[in-house]
Amino acid sequence: MSLLVDTSVWSLALRRDRPAESPVVVLLRRALEGDSVVLTTGIVLQELLQGVRGPKGREAIIGRFAALPFVVPDRQDHIEAALLHTACRGKGLQLGTIDALLAQLCLRHDLTLLTTDRDFSRIAGVVPLRVQMG
Repeated sequence: MSLLVDTSVWSLALRRDRPAESPVVVLLRRALEGDSVVLTTGIVLQELLQGVRGPKGREAIIGRFAALPFVVPDRQDHIEAALLHTACRGKGLQLGTIDALLAQLCLRHDLTLLTTDRDFSRIAGVVPLRVQMG
């Protein structure tokens, strides 16, 4: 299985005081240690770095993420994400720009999204997005 891991999961897994032992963190750990491919994208890395204080924390995240394959959105991904946003809005779902892009990347690259955000489960009711919540 190939996973795109949402910021919400990384935030739990990378907590300084101690990582949460939530089901999604356990799934992430197993994926990293097993035969799953764990991917990331720029906006997830950016969100994590924006929440970190100090150069040590920043460098630790940059170092950890250097080993992960990177999915880079192209022009068509942004177009499709906008269409996804519109489709969700038409079904009464409010969808943020970042969530629309993450969902689109998963759809395009045949990835499962590992997240704690229940909004993605609602998106999966509109498009064939695979969501793993633990």
